[in-house]
Formats: sequence, structure tokens, C-alpha cells
Amino acid sequence: MEFVKTNHLRNTFFLLMCGLLASCEQDYSPKPRGYFKIDLPEKKYQPYVDDCPFSFDFPVYAQILKDSARGAKPCWKDISYPSFNGRIHLSYQAIKSTAEFNQLTEDAHTFVFKHTVKATAIDESIITFPDKKVYGIYYTIDGNAASPVQFFLTDSSKNYLRGALYFNEQPRLDSIEPVLNFIKKDIDVMIRSFKWKN
Repeated sequence: MEFVKTNHLRNTFFLLMCGLLASCEQDYSPKPRGYFKIDLPEKKYQPYVDDCPFSFDFPVYAQILKDSARGAKPCWKDISYPSFNGRIHLSYQAIKSTAEFNQLTEDAHTFVFKHTVKATAIDESIITFPDKKVYGIYYTIDGNAASPVQFFLTDSSKNYLRGALYFNEQPRLDSIEPVLNFIKKDIDVMIRSFKWKN
């Protein structure tokens, strides 16, 4: 009787082990990294006008804040996107000489090409609205760059404005691409509506 009981336990244990081993034979393939779905707001714009020598349209789901960094000038602004954890930094400079204008445009070019380490491509587009005396260059920086869009606008004589888009997180193009494309459209509206006051 004792022998039958031991034999029965041994058979049950053997069957359990076979079942466990059979269930472990499946191939495991890791799933790609997933990201949260982002609900994008409806596009709607409002005018921005203050004491600075320029105006433009910006989205209602963004806020314009004064730059709080040390050394910031009065017309340095941030177009903040709280729901996207990003901002477009705008820095305005009055032009006093041709040499200063040349230096500002060279600085803009230098700031863009500092991203070549992480960039897979850098594209330049010319901005020209002669009827409003708005000219400039729009830079698209592909890859995992800290600032995927930069631009500058000028009237070529008295005014210069530089803009740069930043996200407050580690740059990963595959995770920010939907938001990046969404904000690029806002930048396009801003540039097309941009006017100098003087």
C-alpha cells in the first residue's frame, strides 16, 4: 500500500514537471517600446501684441511668458506648451549696425549646427514676405536633437528675432514626432502672421 502511494505521488510530480516544461517552450519576443496616446487640441489662434516691436498669432492652448533667465532682455519671450512640456524660446534684438546684423545671423547658423552630433539631417528654408519686410531662415533638425526647429526673422535693417523649439525631456524623435509636427504648424502660422511694428 505504501509503495502504491509513493508511486502515485511520483507520477503526479512527473506530470506536473512535464506540464511546466511544455509551457516554457514558447518563444519570447520583446515588444517595441510604447508611448502614451496624446490628445491634440483643436487648432485655434489669437493675436499677440505688447510693447515689443512685433506681433504675431499664437495658439490658444499655449501661453506667452516673459523669459525669467538671468540676463534676459525685455522682449525675450517663451511660448509655453504646458500640456506638451515644451516651449518656443524667442529672443529679440534691435539691430544697430550691419556688423551686428551679420554677427546675429552667423550666431543663428552656429547654434543650429551645434546639433550636428545628434542630427541626421539639417534643412534650411528661406522665409520671405517682402510686403511686410519679414525675411529669415527656418531650420528643421532631424534626429534626436535638443532643438528640432529653429528660425530667425528680420527686416534686414532694425529688427531681429530668433526662435528655437525645446522639449523639457530627453529628445527621442519617435516619441515626440506627433507633437513636433503639431507645433511646426503653429510655428508656420506664427511666421506667416508675423509683423514688425516699426
